Amino acid sequence: MESSAPSDLDMLTQIARRYYEGDATQADIAAEFGLSRMKVSRLLRQAREEGVVDVRIRVHRSIARDVEERLKARFGIKAALIATDRREPDAQRAEVALVVADYLEQALFDGATVAVGMGRNVAAVADTRGRAAVQSATFVCATGGAHRAGEPWNADHICRKLARRFGGTPETLYAPAYVPEADLRDALLRNQTVRRTLDIARGADFALIGIGDLGEESHMVRMGWFKRDEILAARAAGVVGDLMGYDFFDLEGRERNEILGGRVVGLRLSEMRAIPNVVALAGEPTKSVSILAALRTGAVDVIATSLANAQSILAIDDATRRAGSP
Repeated sequence: MESSAPSDLDMLTQIARRYYEGDATQADIAAEFGLSRMKVSRLLRQAREEGVVDVRIRVHRSIARDVEERLKARFGIKAALIATDRREPDAQRAEVALVVADYLEQALFDGATVAVGMGRNVAAVADTRGRAAVQSATFVCATGGAHRAGEPWNADHICRKLARRFGGTPETLYAPAYVPEADLRDALLRNQTVRRTLDIARGADFALIGIGDLGEESHMVRMGWFKRDEILAARAAGVVGDLMGYDFFDLEGRERNEILGGRVVGLRLSEMRAIPNVVALAGEPTKSVSILAALRTGAVDVIATSLANAQSILAIDDATRRAGSP
């Protein structure tokens, strides 16, 4: 649906406020505005479609607060953003994206810089609806681009959408995301243009990144960056996930780059630890172990995931701590 004119949006907002905040019935609103009840119903539906009204089912505050406090105490993070559980993967990613969007609307400030990763979870944040929170933020690619033209999960594509969504300008990293050899990656990192963009990302106030696993549906596996025998070897060696595609880690959060590492152009774990607000998100139920391991790296400041994942992370952490105790 095309966006409404300002005068139409003003009416949509007035009607939505009367219905959702003023407890007016559709009949009351019809009489007040001189409209039919059918017209009022259509306008309320339009208000939802155009993002004037956001109707959402949230995790109850008491439950979310309890889980958040446990995660904060356990892993030393600043915040945990807990989304309601959904069955479908795309719907779950959308729910997690909404709680991240809420966080960014509150936390972003004019002049802030956000380093942006790639993947479906990060892209879902850019697809949320809402009004710009600031005017002059910078959204900078913290990793290069995929070889598929127009790939919607590219950091560059996501940065452009985030700038429109939250307010600001995008900054492109002119480099491929994946290269076949570590030497080529190192040469690209010495390039002045690439180095300049990554320096902006290194000095960011926020980072928005996805948590990867080594499953068949992971972004890097689907893109064909690694051979099947490499993935299997990494799994056998205890690798359970990655952040930004460069640094891989085991369940304890220790870097394990000997098999897959060094081929992605982007920020490293050590560089992300220097960013004060690293927001890592993952909605898939298959990623609970990867999320736990990511939290153990010490690079994550804000975790965003589903309620079921959060509860699983705490349970797995309890179990592995007990198993590792003398």
